[in-house]
Amino acid sequence: MKRLLLLPVLVLLLFSSCRKEEPSPVNTGLTDEQARDSLYYLMNTWYYWYSEMPVVNKTSFTEPYGLMDAMRYKPLDRWSFVADYDEFTAQMKGTFVGHGIRIGVDDSDEARIAMIYSGSDLYKAGVRRGWIIKSVNNTDIAPLIISGNASAYNSVLGPGEQGITNIFVFGKPNGTEVTISSTKSKFTINSVLHYDTLHLSSGITGHLVFESFIEPSSNELMTAFSFFKTNNVQDLILDLRYNTGGYLYVAQELASYITGNGPGSVQATFAKLSYNDQKQTENSIYTFRNTSLGLNLTRLIVITSRQTASASEAVMNGLKPFVDVIGIGDTTTGKPTGMNGWDVGKKYWFWPVTFKIVNNNNEGDYFSGIIPAKVEADDITHDFNDRHELCLKEAINYLTTGTVSGKGFREFRRYPQFSEKPAWMNNTFIKENR
Repeated sequence: MKRLLLLPVLVLLLFSSCRKEEPSPVNTGLTDEQARDSLYYLMNTWYYWYSEMPVVNKTSFTEPYGLMDAMRYKPLDRWSFVADYDEFTAQMKGTFVGHGIRIGVDDSDEARIAMIYSGSDLYKAGVRRGWIIKSVNNTDIAPLIISGNASAYNSVLGPGEQGITNIFVFGKPNGTEVTISSTKSKFTINSVLHYDTLHLSSGITGHLVFESFIEPSSNELMTAFSFFKTNNVQDLILDLRYNTGGYLYVAQELASYITGNGPGSVQATFAKLSYNDQKQTENSIYTFRNTSLGLNLTRLIVITSRQTASASEAVMNGLKPFVDVIGIGDTTTGKPTGMNGWDVGKKYWFWPVTFKIVNNNNEGDYFSGIIPAKVEADDITHDFNDRHELCLKEAINYLTTGTVSGKGFREFRRYPQFSEKPAWMNNTFIKENR
C-alpha cells in the first residue's frame, strides 16, 4: 500500500510501494551501500527540490543517514529523513515504549507534566497534565530542560526501553507531594487525548485535544465526532498544540467531520498535491469525504504551538476556504510539503520531501508557519479541560464575544519541552494510495 504521510521533524510523507523503474532491494542481506545507492537514485528522481540539491559524491558515505542529510536542500527542507524500518512502522501503528509523557517548564521554572497518554503507567497511577515534577531519581530536571541539555536529561530518565524504572516525586494540584515508581512499558498510544462539550452562551461547543494522525486515530476520531453529533455541537475548539502530523487520510477524515462533505452539491477540494517536474503524473486532488458525522461548521477555533505541524497545518489550510479558522496560541511549524516513503529491504524507511500541498484556493507556502489571531502561551499549569488554562480560556472568550481579548500585560514565553518520541515524529504527513 502507498500512503502519504505528513510529519515534522514536521513532514508531509507518502508511503509508496516501489515502482518497476526504481531500486527495490528486498533481501534481508541488504547492505548499507545498497541502501545508500537506492536513496541517491530516489533523491535525484522524486525529491521535490532535486534540481537545487547540493552536489555530493555518494561514495563518500557508507550508509543512507549521512547521505540524506548531505543531499537535503537545507534552505527549505528541515524534514526529509531516513528511519529504522521496525521503529517507524511500530510508531505509526501507535506502538510506544516509555513513560508516555511530555515534560515542560512553567513561568516559575518548575518542571511539569505537559501531556500524558492514558496507557502510561503514570496515568494509571493518577498523574495528569499540570502536575509538578519535583525530582526524578533525586534529580531536579527543570534546569536540564531550561538549558536544553538533552544528554543530561536522557541520562536521568534512561533509554526508551521496556523495564527502565524511575522514581518520580510529584507536586499535586492540591499542594501535596507523592512519590511514584514508574517502569517504562510498551503500549498503544491514544491520539485523542481528550474530548468533551462546553455549554457556553454561544451554544454547545465541542472540545477535542488531538495529538497525532496515526492508524488508531480513525476510530478514535469517529468516537469523538459521534459524541459531538449526538450532542448537537454548534462550534468546535480543536487543540492541535502537540500534533506534529501523520497520515493524510486521517487529516482528510478530520477535516470532513468538521465541515461535512464540503459546500455545494459537488464535493469540494481539501488538498492539492504537486510533485516536481519529473513526476507530474503523481499530482492529485483530495476532496472532503462523505460522512454522516459531519458537523457542517462555519467557524473553527484551533489551539496551536510551534509543535503544530504538517498534517495539522494541512487541516487548517484545507478548511480555510470554507470555514473561518481562528488560531489561538503560537505560530505553527510551517511545513507545507509532503513525502513519499520507501520501504527498503525491511531495514529502512526513506522519506524525502516529494510534493507541496495547497488548498482549494491554491493557498500554501506557509514555510514561516501559520500565525494565530491571538498569541497565547501553552499553559502547562492546568489540564486541557480546565477553563483557567490560558489557550482554552481565550478560545472560549472568542466564541462568547466574537473577538480575541486585548494584549494584556503578561509577557509571552515559549516553554522548552522534552518528548519521548523520536525526532522524525515531529514532522510527518502521510498519504495513502487510492
